[in-house]
Amino acid sequence: MTTAKTDSILIVGAGVFGLSTALELNKRGYTDITVVDRFVPPSADGSSVDISRIIRADYADPIYSQMAREAYNGWTTEYKDQYFESGFALFSETPKNAYMEKSKAVIRAAGGKLDDLDDAMEIRKLYPSVQADLSGMNGYHNPKGGWADAAGSIQKLASKCTVAGVSIIAGPRGTVVSLRRAGSRVVGVNLVGGQVLLASQVILSTGAWTNRLLNMGHAASSSGQPVGFIQLTEEEALEMRKIPVMINMSTGVFSFPPTPDTNVLKLARHGYGYATDMTVNVDGVQKSLSSPKFETSNAATGYLPDDADESLRKGLRQFFPKLADRPWMNRRLCWYTDTPNGDFIIDHHPTIQGLFMATGGAGHGFKFLPILGQYIADCFENKAPEDLRQKWRMNAPRDDSKGPMAGDGSRGGPPLRKLSPLEQAKL
Repeated sequence: MTTAKTDSILIVGAGVFGLSTALELNKRGYTDITVVDRFVPPSADGSSVDISRIIRADYADPIYSQMAREAYNGWTTEYKDQYFESGFALFSETPKNAYMEKSKAVIRAAGGKLDDLDDAMEIRKLYPSVQADLSGMNGYHNPKGGWADAAGSIQKLASKCTVAGVSIIAGPRGTVVSLRRAGSRVVGVNLVGGQVLLASQVILSTGAWTNRLLNMGHAASSSGQPVGFIQLTEEEALEMRKIPVMINMSTGVFSFPPTPDTNVLKLARHGYGYATDMTVNVDGVQKSLSSPKFETSNAATGYLPDDADESLRKGLRQFFPKLADRPWMNRRLCWYTDTPNGDFIIDHHPTIQGLFMATGGAGHGFKFLPILGQYIADCFENKAPEDLRQKWRMNAPRDDSKGPMAGDGSRGGPPLRKLSPLEQAKL
């Protein structure tokens, strides 16, 4: 069934998926669009926010690489005030890292220029400010790439939505606890205070919280990835300002240049993360699943498991030896929506009418912010190429196929670990 331009559309989730979809549908003439979320965008604990996200076209998958190049045009024009072209460098502790080799081939096939680093220490010739000890490693450098102010970008995107006429509701009146059904159709959502919001079409862009609303453990799960922040002095930040975004593909730890004005240094790990074990009522059925907290912000406590803290500390020692023992100013888990191959889920639900999925960011969705809504809207209107429709399809729920969410091959570090009850209580 097609959605009329005057039909009411309710988008749950005000992150990069939800807001980009809202803005693009508005541009295409849909006149009744509402976005709801627990928090005002940029959400305190969403995966689309805080001070930085990597912007890169370096993918082993040609489709995402092409999309990233399209998004790059938006970052360097419409979102140029939020984008910082620092360069991007990937390193490996073992030769011929499969993801890096494929990524190099894809970039070069598209005409991109890269610097091979058979000895990773050669990065210091390109960036004399780099302090990292990369002895025995190899890698490559892409001068096209860097990072974006994530929270600022989401704030700008949300502002564009409201100026265009999209309604954004946050707080209890925007906090969805379940889908509202009429037979095999979703007709709206139930809110935390008992109120109901009805709509002709519901779009779920709820990221790591999606499995709380829908039985989709076979298609996506949620994991927390460690992030740490360090406050630098003005002198320290000046010394490190001209360095690239760097990632150790073997450990998954990556770092950013210090942020202008605030002089905050950020490290994180793009890995397999940590799972929780929560009992949640999903569509009337009690389920045990991994999920971030729902009632309060997941960024509030600053807690990290000891092994996560140590992995970031080792990354800090490697990338910034002078800061080896500097205390963190803040830490948190950033919650991913993992999918088996790192592919997004952008599709009409196969068995539930009135429900469209735009989720499954798998830790890499943010960089597509300038163009993501166009791809989602094409799928929503059944205009997307068939290969994309198949790549991002939402498979029907099954109870026998909960496999590993391995991602797209770009992750590093230890395997997924379930937090103990004591660790989970500290989150």
